[in-house]
Amino acid sequence: MTSSPGLTDAHPDDSPHADTTAHAAAPVATAPPSPASGPASGVAPRAGLRRSLPAWCSDPRVWRTEVLAGLVVALALIPEAISFSVIAGVDPAVGLCTSFTMAVTLALVGGRRAMISAATGAVALVTAPLNREHGFGYLVTGVILAGVLQVLLGALGVAKLMRFVPRPVMTGFVNALAILIFLAQLPELRHVPWAVYALFAGGLALMVLLPRLSRIVPAPLVSIAVLTALTVGAGIAVPTVGDKGALPSSLPTPGLPDVPFTAETLRIVLPYAFAMALVGLMESLMTARLVDELTGTPSSKTRESVGQGIANVVSGFLGGMGGCAMIGQTMINVKVSGARTRVSTFLAGSFLMALCLALGPVVSDIPMAALVAIMVMVSLTTFDWRSIAPGTLRRAPLGEIAVMVLTVAVVVATHNLAIGVVCGTCLTLLARRYGWWRTAGSGDRP
Repeated sequence: MTSSPGLTDAHPDDSPHADTTAHAAAPVATAPPSPASGPASGVAPRAGLRRSLPAWCSDPRVWRTEVLAGLVVALALIPEAISFSVIAGVDPAVGLCTSFTMAVTLALVGGRRAMISAATGAVALVTAPLNREHGFGYLVTGVILAGVLQVLLGALGVAKLMRFVPRPVMTGFVNALAILIFLAQLPELRHVPWAVYALFAGGLALMVLLPRLSRIVPAPLVSIAVLTALTVGAGIAVPTVGDKGALPSSLPTPGLPDVPFTAETLRIVLPYAFAMALVGLMESLMTARLVDELTGTPSSKTRESVGQGIANVVSGFLGGMGGCAMIGQTMINVKVSGARTRVSTFLAGSFLMALCLALGPVVSDIPMAALVAIMVMVSLTTFDWRSIAPGTLRRAPLGEIAVMVLTVAVVVATHNLAIGVVCGTCLTLLARRYGWWRTAGSGDRP
């Protein structure tokens, strides 16, 4: 996928000045102010402001794309955040407020434009035992400490290690996440009324056919609107977003975690915080690298690492469960909706909270079948089908195929990205060391 005109970033990855604006435009030569223009005239300041803004700010097409993309992502985030809250053992409102906090904060301080971060299953799985065994106050403390660790790791340059992740591992990571996204939707299609399957099929059909007619409005948004209107208007009884749990009734408020500030608390929390920091960074940096390749634009991985830490610290002080980048919602934003700026990320979080607070009853009526159809479409478009094409497999080295398969198998089996990436990287080193990196059936690759 190529980026939209005027939305490229000329700064290299990890440059101190990389990605410092929502979209860096090409340098514009400015003429010295004329004697007639000055502060008194009121013209020069406004002209200077216009020249300092990115080129896309004056393009209504970009704004339409970003706003609609943010709305689609916000709607898709709601059931996901509620599900992850259940995994972590907290109220659904906690996951929703966390998603709002993470998205808005990283829109301002993150290093990868248009990437979506929110409450995630990977982080929820790590923190769930802490909440179950010691209580919510310890979970919040762990989130804050994990954020601090991420800031330190980012400042120490740990993000640069991602450059050494082999491409077969990256391919396995993408394919494994596509499979996990698909598998996560299957419970929503079991033991449900027959109407769910009809709505699910209709949602898929809309998202496949509508882009052939018009791309003015994102197909996922149209699918949600049409299926919701149909179920409400016809009175069709199917599972809805409201069945997942209550939506937030107010904005999150800051506060300190309710734990004793002692060395014993640190001893309890630190192992979970360290695991959360590593898992969150790994998933976020791998997702950022994927978006780099999809859009053809660079990002600052160091800034993203620090930004993830800041967002988790903010989330913790607001009583959140912590999070990281989300591959599914990021693909909706970037690949399906075509977003390219921080505006979509900011609006995804803002719309999420606004929908919960102002339109809670309407959002609660959205059928889960509509959101499941979107996520299934995301999984199908995320999977790298070329990596398993017969021609690719015939030409690929045996070691490369083995690394990709192992990465997929480990990630799917453990639901842990970090373990899969480490196993895939280790197998790559062994394959190169012992000469397994051979073309399938025909000796060494030239």
